[in-house]
Parts: sequence; C-alpha cells; structure tokens
Amino acid sequence: MADSWVNSAEILGSDLHLELTRAGSRRTALMAALREAVRDGRLAPDTRLPPYRSLAADLGIARNTVADAYAELVAEGWLTARQGSGTRVAPRPASPPPRRRAPGRERGGRPSGATGGRRGPRPAPRPAHNLLQGQPDAASFPRTAWLASARRALAAAPHEAFGPGDPRGRPELRRALADYLARVRGVRADPERIVVCAGFAHAVRLLSDTRLLRPRMAVESYGLAFHRSLLRSAGIRTVPLPLDADGALTGGLADLDGVRAALLTPAHQFPTGGPLHPERRAAAVAWARESGGLVLEDDYDGEFRYDRRPVGAVQGLDPDRVLYLGSVSKSLSPALRLGWMVLPDHLVDGLLATKGEREGWTGVLDQLTLADFIESGGYDRHVRRMRQQYRRRRDQLVAALAERAPHIRVSGIAAGLHAVLELPPGTERSALRAAAWQGLALDGLGGYRHPDATAPHRDGLVVGYATPPEHSFAGALDALCRALPPGQTAT
Repeated sequence: MADSWVNSAEILGSDLHLELTRAGSRRTALMAALREAVRDGRLAPDTRLPPYRSLAADLGIARNTVADAYAELVAEGWLTARQGSGTRVAPRPASPPPRRRAPGRERGGRPSGATGGRRGPRPAPRPAHNLLQGQPDAASFPRTAWLASARRALAAAPHEAFGPGDPRGRPELRRALADYLARVRGVRADPERIVVCAGFAHAVRLLSDTRLLRPRMAVESYGLAFHRSLLRSAGIRTVPLPLDADGALTGGLADLDGVRAALLTPAHQFPTGGPLHPERRAAAVAWARESGGLVLEDDYDGEFRYDRRPVGAVQGLDPDRVLYLGSVSKSLSPALRLGWMVLPDHLVDGLLATKGEREGWTGVLDQLTLADFIESGGYDRHVRRMRQQYRRRRDQLVAALAERAPHIRVSGIAAGLHAVLELPPGTERSALRAAAWQGLALDGLGGYRHPDATAPHRDGLVVGYATPPEHSFAGALDALCRALPPGQTAT
C-alpha cells in the first residue's frame, strides 16, 4: 500500500466528491466536473477547494493536471486564487444559473446504540482490550475546535433559537449539511428536504411509524441484529438479500413479494466490507422506480476510505426514490446523538407529522455547534486527521497478522473503521472464547448474519481498530494474534 494518499492529505484541505467522465483528457473531465459542481450549486461561492496534491491523490490523477485545470478555470472566471487564501469558487462564476431549489415549501432518533454503536455479542465483562467495532477513538474527539465552534455558535445564535425546537432541525445546520453532503458525498441535498434526528436508529423508528416500510423490507444478509429488531418491533418483516464481494445482489429485489423498501450500506457494506457495485446500485434504483419502492441508504462511514477512490452516494442517482441517512456517530462521537435524513420532497410532510411539533431528541446548541464546525472547516480537518490515524492503525493490524498469522485472510479494509478476519470453518466460537481468555472484546461475524439467510455460515471475527486508545493498540493486537486459531488456511 502506497503512502502517497497519506502524504497528500493536508489537514487544511477539504474533501470534494467529483465524478470524472471517461471521455477526453483528465484535465478536460476535471474542468467539466468542477464547472458542473459550481453550476448546480454543490460548490457555493467562496468555497475553498482542496490543494492540488490532495485532490490529485484523491482522484488518482497527476498533480499538474489539477493545477492546470484550476488555472484555466481561474482564467475563465469560475475560480479565484489569492496568495494565502488558496483556490476558491468565484463570487459570481461565469454565466452559471442560480442554484435550483427543490420544489415545496421550507421544511425544517439515532439514540445511543445506533450507527455509532453497532453492537454484537459481548464476550466478557470489563475486557483489558476493546476491539469492538462501531466506535471511534474517544480520545481523539476535537475538544478545542468543538469548543471554539460552540462559542461562536452561541454568540451568533438568534433569540428564537432558545425557544421550542423545530422538528425539522435548525436551519443553520440543514444549510451546512446540504452544502457538505453535496460537496463530499455527491448527495443532491436541499435544506428543505433535510430533517435532523438523533441518529440512524431514530430515523428508522420514525420511518417505520409512517408505515412507508411495511409489510416487508429487504435488508442485507449480514447487518446489525439491532436494526432488524427495530423493524420487527414495528411490525416489519425483514427479508435477506444475498451478498458477495460486490455487495448485495439487488437484482433480486423484483422477485420479493410485498417488499416496499430496501436498506443498504452501499459505500462500505456492513460488516463484510466493500462498496456496492455500480450495476447493483443502478439495479436498486431501477427497482425503486418501477415498483414505487424506496431505498434507505445507510452511509455510516462514507468519509473513511483509504485505498480506493471516493464512492458517491446512491441518493445522487435518484433523490425521489433514495432516502439518505447519516450521522456523526463514527466521524465525531455517538455521544452527540446527531443525525440527518435527506428525504424525497413528497415524504417530508408525513415524516414531520410523525416526529411531532417540537424537537424532543436533539439539542439546539449541539446543532448550532455542528453547523459552525462544518462551515468553519473544522469538520473537514478532523475527518482528514482521523482518516490518516485510522489508516495507520489498519496498516498495523494488517502487518501484525501478516507476521504472526499469515494463514488468516483480512477483508473489508479499503475503507471503514473495522476489518473482517476470515477464519477456518468451525473455529469462530473457539476464537471468541480464546479472545475472552486474553481479555479481548470483539465480535464474531456470525452475530451479524440474518437468521433467514440461505448462504452457508462464514466463520470470522469483526475487529474494530478505531476504538482502543493509541497507547494500548499494540497490546490489543498482541492479544488478538494470541487468540487466533493456528496453522490452518482460511477459506
């Protein structure tokens, strides 16, 4: 694995999602993509673009290609460049129309245990080492930057912000999210179609209460039992979609009677890893259009990728049929209890009616602080820093296994905060017992398998490498290697 991406990821850079067409030169394709992003409003005036080498590394193209494209767009009037200020979107780019807004009027829980707490079986109380997936490094929370944003947000907050909370979420946060998600994840977002919630589980509860997902819902054959239980308690039966290395087999959605919605993790299948293949993304959207169904896109760790180019959100293919769900549980902390839904316009009113007239889940001050944190660039800088830290830990894990357990295959490591260790058949339970004996908390892959899945059981361990404090990570890896079954070749 090359180090070019790490070296190019400057802390001051901002993430930017662009899809380059294959026609023409890379410079021409990059210029066209940047013009389109400015034209449709994904890149607002005065937005600071990533440095040359950062964007070049992310897109897999030459640094000079990015520099030439920036220079030509500056000459055309789309961008500006000033010493010490970097390259920015021009206040009035050359002849693009004003940003379009989605039709409709202005519209406004992941509680603890949601996406930030993707829990499986707990092997032992008070373990010495914690490799449970689903939790970021708590010691790396950006306290100083968050406090600065909180102070600015509190000073700038209008008086009405301290009244009853709007169930849509604060407009400051919805505007910041619309710009950020468009820029980084390729989401076609508009503040009127964003509803703030307490995280993924809260979003699922709200959507279940609207009766949009009944009577049956397709889910991936490996996923969180907690999410399946939420749906089951709402009277929704979950039907497993088979998986392979390219993600869920979405071509089979049309054959599932009574299924009106599908829950997918397209950016990085949870927990097995890997992005959903482009043809399967298109198949899921086509099914939703033809059947009048919905796709729920759980983008639980879309910002953390290491050895591959960014994968945009499926929602960008059809905002009227794909509901985009996200939170800060992985990127910042599950303690904040902040998430969001980007909804089709025709679903906003019904969702708000279900949520109620007042916000009863998320605090206004946290919403205002997150809005400032995003707009000030603090969120981009934190994600970049953590991406480098988590990649470094991922590399340590892979190196330790290559040295001490070369017979164990590791998968799902190109993105995310966990890896899957594929074990010899029949060894998962004994490996979990050995891990508990070593004082190590981690999950077995079997705990994530849908009970109705027809594919053979896969033995494995789900290792969260983001959770341990930095000082104890080496000890956790040592305990993990001692717990693995020796000598056999994993299948």
